[in-house]
Amino acid sequence: MLSRGLTYQKPKKQRETKAIGTGTLFAANMRYQAKGPWIEQAVESMLLSNQTSAQVFRECGATACTDITGFGLLGHLLEMVNASNVSVELELAAIPILPGAIETVQAGITSSILPKNFRSSIYIKNSLEVSHLANYQLLFDPQTSGGLLAYIPAEKADQCINKLKTFGHKQSCLIGRVISAPEAMSRAIIII
Repeated sequence: MLSRGLTYQKPKKQRETKAIGTGTLFAANMRYQAKGPWIEQAVESMLLSNQTSAQVFRECGATACTDITGFGLLGHLLEMVNASNVSVELELAAIPILPGAIETVQAGITSSILPKNFRSSIYIKNSLEVSHLANYQLLFDPQTSGGLLAYIPAEKADQCINKLKTFGHKQSCLIGRVISAPEAMSRAIIII
């Protein structure tokens, strides 16, 4: 993810190392409604170890890092936001999504955990404006062996992404920015 601070704080970027969508894809698979290539790509992503990406993040000066698992991308991002007392702008269109995940969500096929994860949507300041977007629901999709999410200094962003991709994390990308905010706006997520 991409994060950027105010003038008194060093800019930081937020990054993610794997595409999301395993929850909906495997729910579809259990209903015999997933295509073979979708599941193959999801399994391939799940088998990619996070050990190397954790090392790259450490080398690039990550100030916070978490894996994306059962609480979904938004739930784990929220844990980081609460612990850091910051706000985050999350670029929805930049988040990598596994093939087939949009189709299964649009067909109404979701993990049984999704409704519980969806409760964290109250922390999205502009949820009414973005909740109709196809990939919005995937923010709450629980992941099995998901990627890592980290705050990285802005000046190390390109180096970090390139290094992650070199080690096989082809879906690695910037997905947002951290904003130092007044107390009234801290601990908020804004989707852009």
